[in-house]
Amino acid sequence: MIVEGLAVGTDEFAARTGWECKPQGLCKGDMCVPLPDGAQVDGVLSLDVVAERLRMPLVHDEEHHLWALGPESGGHALTTAVVPDITLPDRSGNPFSLSSLRGQKVLLVAWASW
Repeated sequence: MIVEGLAVGTDEFAARTGWECKPQGLCKGDMCVPLPDGAQVDGVLSLDVVAERLRMPLVHDEEHHLWALGPESGGHALTTAVVPDITLPDRSGNPFSLSSLRGQKVLLVAWASW
């Protein structure tokens, strides 16, 4: 989420992150995180407090006067180490299933032109 300041409306925050402001704090699904007093005033959230509470990275681009709030990590980069089975053509055009490597360590390298 890219914003021009550290204050953002609760409705905008909910629309862009899925976290809704409720009396018990910020909630997403069944999970709620309490907010300290003053973190939400008159429908406006303080992003620096929210970032700390939700473990979301918050960075400032001084040159462009913008703030970027990253997704919540929950303390882990991955939620699971299990990859879904995918089948793609190998370099010869034959189908190759990732599951054929089950039990082995695998390094996946992805590339995109954009």
